[in-house]
Amino acid sequence: MRLQHIHLVLVVAYRRKAISGAVICTIQEVLHRILDRLEVKILEFSGEADHVHLLISIPPSFAVSDLVNRIKTATSKPIRREHAKEIAPFLWGNRFWSKSYCAISVGDGRSIETIKRYIQGQEMPS
Repeated sequence: MRLQHIHLVLVVAYRRKAISGAVICTIQEVLHRILDRLEVKILEFSGEADHVHLLISIPPSFAVSDLVNRIKTATSKPIRREHAKEIAPFLWGNRFWSKSYCAISVGDGRSIETIKRYIQGQEMPS
């Protein structure tokens, strides 16, 4: 089975700078837990204060929209629970992520390496 490579960008609601070092750690922990169960591989992960980037490999039968919905739901709940006071000045209500997302199909070889370098170049929150 040939895997599909997808570059995902998820943005915080209202493009607020609500992602700190602690929040990004929570996101990463939850991602590894849920994506391992779904047999989706994270090839690269990073982000900045208002968005995250993922380079993932998924089976071609997997709907990207369903995967994004699972990721947003699974990460939003622990972020709002564990970091409520930290994100409160930036966000309100039950939404952490923007309703939209960016999903870009990535070819093999050099394209994957280029995307990995781009993601690694993000200024991770401390």
